[in-house]
Order: sequence, then C-alpha cells, then structure tokens
Amino acid sequence: MSGVAGFRYDERLDPEVAAALEAMPVYDLADIPRAREWRRELAAATRAQAVPHDGVRVEERTLTGANGRDVLVRVHRPAAGAAPDAGRLLWVHGGGHVLGDAAQDDWLMAEVVADTGCVAVAVDWRRAPEHPFPAALDDCHDALRWLADPAEVAATGPLVVAGASSGGGLAAGLALRARDEGGVVVDAQLLVYPMLDDREATVSSRGVVDPRVWDVTKNRHAWAAYLGGVAGTVRPGDAGVPSYAAPARADDLRGLPRTWLATAELDLFCDEDIAYAARLLGAGVSVELHVYPGAVHGFDLFAPASAVARRFVAERTRAFRTFLAPTPDLH
Repeated sequence: MSGVAGFRYDERLDPEVAAALEAMPVYDLADIPRAREWRRELAAATRAQAVPHDGVRVEERTLTGANGRDVLVRVHRPAAGAAPDAGRLLWVHGGGHVLGDAAQDDWLMAEVVADTGCVAVAVDWRRAPEHPFPAALDDCHDALRWLADPAEVAATGPLVVAGASSGGGLAAGLALRARDEGGVVVDAQLLVYPMLDDREATVSSRGVVDPRVWDVTKNRHAWAAYLGGVAGTVRPGDAGVPSYAAPARADDLRGLPRTWLATAELDLFCDEDIAYAARLLGAGVSVELHVYPGAVHGFDLFAPASAVARRFVAERTRAFRTFLAPTPDLH
C-alpha cells in the first residue's frame, strides 16, 4: 500500500504490527463525527488493557485562560502528594487536531506519575474544524503558564512538554512559542511521532496510503481543518502557514529545550520527524532520536504486545524518568 514508487510499505511492515493491522477498521476524516466515535472506541480499548494505579489521583479543573476563556485540564498527582521538587509534565493528546480528548490518555498519565512522582497536566484542547489554529495552541499555552506557577501546582521540578501525533506537533509549537515569548522556561520536550509539517514535501508524507493508519488523505483533511482559521484563507502548503502551527517551518531552532523524539519507519511523519531532529542537532540542541523499524503511526496503541511496541514503551518510560527527575539543569 504505497503511494510512492519504491516505498515498499507492505514489504517493510513488522509482522506483528501487520497482524494487528488486520483487525483495524478503515476510518475517514471526511466524516469527522464518525472518526471521533472510532477514536473514542480505540481509547476505551487501550484503557481496558492498562494497569490501574491506585496511588494516582485525577482532578478535572477549568482554568481561566487569556481573554477569559475556559481551558479544561486533567491534573494527575501522586495520591500521597507530590514532593516540592517534583517534575511537571504538560501532556498534549493526539488526534490529528480534530479527534480525541484529554481523558483518552489517563492510563499513560497514571503510569508516568506513579513512576516519576511528577504532576502531570493533560490539556483538553479545542478541536478543529470548529476551533482552528491557534485555538488549541492557545489552550496549551494557558495550561503551561498555569503549570509553571509554583503557587498553583506546589512543585518546582523540571518543566516538560510532551505529546503524541498532532499533540507532539502542538508540544513542539508550544516550545517554540515559550522560547520566543519568554516568561516560562521549558526544560525538555518529548515528542512521539509528531505532526510537524503541512507541506507534504517528503517521501513518507506521500508514501503512506494505507487507510487503516494515518495516511495521506487523513493528513490532508486534518491540516485543512486545523489551518482553516489562519487569516481565513491559508491552506496546507501555502507560504503563510505559521511555524507555531507547523514547527518544521521554523527558521531558527536555537534555544529550544532538550528533546526526545520517537517516530516509526513507516509513519507518514517519519521523514519530517527525522529532519526536525537533525535540524535541532544542527542548532545545538541535545536530541535523542528513535526510529522504530517496521512500525506505523500509532503502533504502540493497536499493537501493544508487539516486540517493537514493548521496546518503544520501555524507552519512552526511560525518557520520562530522565526528564522529570528533580535535577537542577536539563539544558
């Protein structure tokens, strides 16, 4: 299922991932309400396999953001209370800018909090096309400012932004904005197969046409929905797309925080993710890059028992521990 000659998608698929894909339904972002229902079903299936963590409590809060708008967040803390020097994690859920909600990753936040003792905040960002860029980024920025305030969170450890898929793209855009605006110092960013580039300029961005995964068609629909509010007329690939929306467009990556980035060999985002990591390195940013062979977008969610997914989870866990440990300086 390759959209580019020589891409050899089927030949390169990990056998365990391929077997799990056989059970995956085909979904289409041309019907966003149905796609949202499917995403909720996948989230429920993932939660059902998660290990419960009684030592973590979850509180849903409504923050007052800029211009008085409400920002819904889910705050995850150790039940016994976080240490004063506990790390702080802002997590941005994925969903192609149009799907999902903050609760879908409660299981992951529970794992991270139980393992590191951090305070984790998951943002329920406003979704496109109802709320196009910059609505989601604004929500994330408001949540980051709240999380950075020791008076609100009662923790002063490393401040980390992280996310998966479009959430990884939002986290990367948030790190750029925090660097440019000042006031909040982000210590690290953890990006899981992030959605970074609207321009469809790489082989992988044109080569993945398997409708069971994040493919070319879904990507085009998602970017069009997300960018619909930029000056009212900007479309994917246009010159006027801001780098906060598509971080791969940023001219200067200097001064960004230490980065852990994971992608998959057969992910539509693979090439843009590798290019971003290389540019970060060239800008003097410390980067750890992982490319998982034979894997596709979201492989850890629908093929969690596969060897490649287990390796990814172990390495992501190690990265969270490294970034959220209460050490004085991660730059």
